[in-house]
Amino acid sequence: MRFIAITLAFLLVLIQYPLWLGKGGWLRVWDMEHQVDIAHGKIQELKARNAKLESEVKDLREGTDAVEERARLELGMLKKDEVFIQILDTPKKSK
Repeated sequence: MRFIAITLAFLLVLIQYPLWLGKGGWLRVWDMEHQVDIAHGKIQELKARNAKLESEVKDLREGTDAVEERARLELGMLKKDEVFIQILDTPKKSK
């Protein structure tokens, strides 16, 4: 009787092995779900970045405001009859 109980317990453990550690086991499923969640997060970030770039391209194609803003900020260009004033922060004296 004891031999049968030990054999059944061993078979139960043997059956559980593929469930937990096998090719389609719970641990691998959990790991794959984790990887899918990370991939979805990256996809959302890339979609937001693409939307931002798309709106920037649209602004550059359709309007002159974005081109003018870039010319002012990046190249330091001015319109005709404009005066450039640069304000510098004075360094604070240490005591």
